[in-house]
Parts: sequence; C-alpha cells; structure tokens
Amino acid sequence: MATHWEGLAAALLASILFNVGIVLQAIDARVAPRRLGLRVALLGRLLRRPLWVLGLLLGLLGVWPQTIAYAKAPFELVQPVLMLGLLLVLVLGVRILHEQVGPREIVGVVAIIGGVALVAWGAPSHTELHRGAVPVLAVFAGLAAAGLAPFAVRGTRLDTGLLVMVATGCGFAATNVATKLLGDDVNVGHWGNAVVWAALGLAMGVVATIVNMTAFQRCAATVVVPVSSTVQTFLPIMLEPFFLRERWGSAPYDGAPLAAGLALAFAGCVLVTSSPAVGRIVAASP
Repeated sequence: MATHWEGLAAALLASILFNVGIVLQAIDARVAPRRLGLRVALLGRLLRRPLWVLGLLLGLLGVWPQTIAYAKAPFELVQPVLMLGLLLVLVLGVRILHEQVGPREIVGVVAIIGGVALVAWGAPSHTELHRGAVPVLAVFAGLAAAGLAPFAVRGTRLDTGLLVMVATGCGFAATNVATKLLGDDVNVGHWGNAVVWAALGLAMGVVATIVNMTAFQRCAATVVVPVSSTVQTFLPIMLEPFFLRERWGSAPYDGAPLAAGLALAFAGCVLVTSSPAVGRIVAASP
C-alpha cells in the first residue's frame, strides 16, 4: 500500500501540472482565429504566445510524475487520480477565464473526488503484465483513430464541439496508454520498445493538443476539460482487460470498494458532462 501512495502522490502532482497548464493554454486558444481550428497553423500560432508555451511546458513536465505513477500504482488507480485536477479547472475557470460553474458541476467534482478516494483505498496489488503485441497495438490504434476523427470530418455537419471534446479525450487516452507502456518497458529494460512508445505517445500528444485547442475555441474550458477528462480516464480503464493483466481479485473485499469508487467517479463525470452548458455546445461548429 505504501507503494500505492507513492504512485497516488505522483499522479496528483501530474494532475495539477496538467490542469494548470491546460487553463493557461485555454486563455490564448480562446482568442485564436476560429478558421485555424483543427489545423497545424493553430499550433504554430499558439507556440508564439508565451503564456500558452508556459502551459505547454507544465503539461510536458507533468509527464514525468505521470510515468512514475504508472510504475508505482495500478493503472485503474492512476487514471481517476489524474482527474482530481478538475477542481483546479473549475476554480481557475471562474477566476481567470470568467466562466460560470453551477451546483451540478460542483456536485459532480465532489463525487469524482469521493470516487477517487474509494479507488485509492480499494486498489488491487500492482501486478500488471501486458497481454501481447497485437492486443496492445490494437487498443492504442483504436484510441488514436478516434482521436484523429475530427480531421476526417472537418467542415462537415459531423464536425461539432462535442466531437472535438470526445476526440481530445481519445487522443490523450492514447498518449496515456503509450506512457504507461513506455514506463513498463523502461522498468524491464526493453529500450527499443520504450523508444517506439515514446514516439507514438509524442505524436498523439501533438494531435490531441491541436484538437484540444480547437475545442477551447468553441466551448468553455470548464466544459471541455471535464468531458475530455472523462473520456481519457474511463475509456482506457474499460479497455484495460484487453491490453493488461491486473487481478481485481487481489483488491480488498474482492474489488467492491474499487468498483464502487469507479462508479461514483463516473457518476460525477456524468453530472458534469450532462450540464446545460454541454447541451448548448453539442451542435457547435467552426
């Protein structure tokens, strides 16, 4: 359990860095020309903005404790802990971005925090093994394809605000999976595989960043981050049995607290993502 707490602390630090960075990036992304949405030129423009670059650097710095967290704690513990930074997004969204947050969003975030606490208590022993190259690559490829979807439908009726938010989550989910596998390969000295996962994770990170900045152009940060975070957190957990071997049977009380915690955290995400603000931006387009 001590090792779990080391991983939990590292994941919490990563979450803080990621979410503070994303709020700083949202400030500049919101004022960038909408015609640059889903284009590499958007990234080029933002890279000339010091505040956005600071946010990017915080996000990149967060990869280091995230990798440590995956090495020290079970995957299904690290993923929800990374969502705790949502509280920061809500606070900074109100104070810096001047966005509105209602009771539904606050209750949702409290539920997420309570769910994460249950997951931390009920996490299984850290005995992860990969299931093999084919299933691992299939999971990553599926997440990557979903993350690239907005580019395929750009300018059509399918190119909505909700799509770019979900695709952002899928893209960052792919980077999370790559980061997890990178850390595992480094731990066992598989340096060739580690380099491949680092390259794939970096590529999807760039794609997800472009999609995410486009989402900030269209929607409020206090909506974008909860929606994308929900996807990038829980979709990999659902897919975990396809690429990792981790025994829930080793969790306290046969995994009941773990399951309850995941359900509570997911319910909190549903509260946030089903808010009226989300409904208003479903049909948003560039």
